[in-house]
Amino acid sequence: MSDDHGHPRRFTRSETARAEAFSDGVFAIAVTILVLGLTDPPHKPGGLGRALLSQWPVYLGYLASFSYVAVIWLNHHQAFVRIRAMDRGLHAANLLLLLTSAALAFPTAVVSEALQRNVSGADARVAVALYGGIAAAMCGSWLLLYAQLGRHPELLDHAAESTYVAHGRLRSWFGAVAYLLAGAVGVLVSPLIALVVFMALPVFYFMTTEGLPGRPSTTPAGDPSPRAE
Repeated sequence: MSDDHGHPRRFTRSETARAEAFSDGVFAIAVTILVLGLTDPPHKPGGLGRALLSQWPVYLGYLASFSYVAVIWLNHHQAFVRIRAMDRGLHAANLLLLLTSAALAFPTAVVSEALQRNVSGADARVAVALYGGIAAAMCGSWLLLYAQLGRHPELLDHAAESTYVAHGRLRSWFGAVAYLLAGAVGVLVSPLIALVVFMALPVFYFMTTEGLPGRPSTTPAGDPSPRAE
């Protein structure tokens, strides 16, 4: 098949439908894996209530990670409302984002197990550092996605806000630094402080899905609003 000038056509871009469907499947599997950590704890007869209470780190880890994956999915959806075409670089960035999303079940299980043994022990400190590192890697994958969009704005819908990529980069940098600092504080001071930050950051990402506070997004004059779903 040739283009209008008789040259062989290179199919270097594609629609977003397959990438969105595959991504939704990965996110669904990721949250399903998280819930597998909620199990009936070992207990003696009459001790179920105490056993359930003693595994509070499992519930906290599940809530933190589910919230994170849920907000990632929401932000991913908002990104693809604005993306109109995919190229190889954007596919690679999206796959890396999915890789780090699916990996969250691992540090969640490690943190839950370590905190149940000793809330302030050495294992708990290593566990929160692991969680912070993988969560920061997730933010790094978003940075790569935004970098690709910044280099190739033609991949975005013509009605996407002019500030969308810049705001996305700032939010991703903030998250990466915050998760790394939380992990460091968890190691040096207390794992519980890290847990508080891990719980708070998904709230920040949820509240800033449509842009940063005090910095309203702008749509190019004369263009229709981004498509909504």
